[in-house]
Amino acid sequence: MKKADLVFLCTAIAVFLPFMLSESLYGAYKAFNQSHGMIAGFIKFAILSTAGEMLGARIANGRYYYPGFGILPKMIVWGVLGMGINMAMIIFSAGTPAFLEYMGLENATAVLAGKLCWEKVFVAFCVSVAMNSIFAPVFMTLHKISDLQIADYNGSVLALFRPWRMGNLLARINWKAQWGFVFRKTIPLFWFPAHTVTFLLPPSGRVLCAALLGVALGVLLALAARRK
Repeated sequence: MKKADLVFLCTAIAVFLPFMLSESLYGAYKAFNQSHGMIAGFIKFAILSTAGEMLGARIANGRYYYPGFGILPKMIVWGVLGMGINMAMIIFSAGTPAFLEYMGLENATAVLAGKLCWEKVFVAFCVSVAMNSIFAPVFMTLHKISDLQIADYNGSVLALFRPWRMGNLLARINWKAQWGFVFRKTIPLFWFPAHTVTFLLPPSGRVLCAALLGVALGVLLALAARRK
């Protein structure tokens, strides 16, 4: 294990361990999460999803970050995207069961909020499919655009405040890879089942689970890049 790996591991332990050992600290986290869900979503994604990208970079390139990586701007972007995911989870977890009831499935909203059963798994799967089919492609494209913008300014936080030439950024995306792998493979094979599990959780735990899944996806993308 290299020094950088030890630092990364110790940092992860230092972040999570206090919440596991202290009931009062964990209670404060739950209270903050309930009262300030959007801010909590920003913080969770800023930390965890950026850590996932760093871990993916370590697997793919042997380093957690490199010149132009842009840890700070990536954290800000992930935080904003995290708030978007929080919003999407609220919208789709309420709207999809309502649509299922409109289509004839009785009590879908109550089923999703109830105890674990096959009906709940089905409703959670429908919520996941709806969110990832409608929201995820836009989210993933925005994330790719932000990566290009940050790279253009060599990882500087100024990238977020410079003009975003959306037409040029969109044209530079590798749409063959974006469609062939990111959309066509990761959405149905990873995000559909992963977010099904997420929507089986209580609402208070869904955003944290989604952020942790971002760490897992960073590892999977890095492993896929190495295979290619």
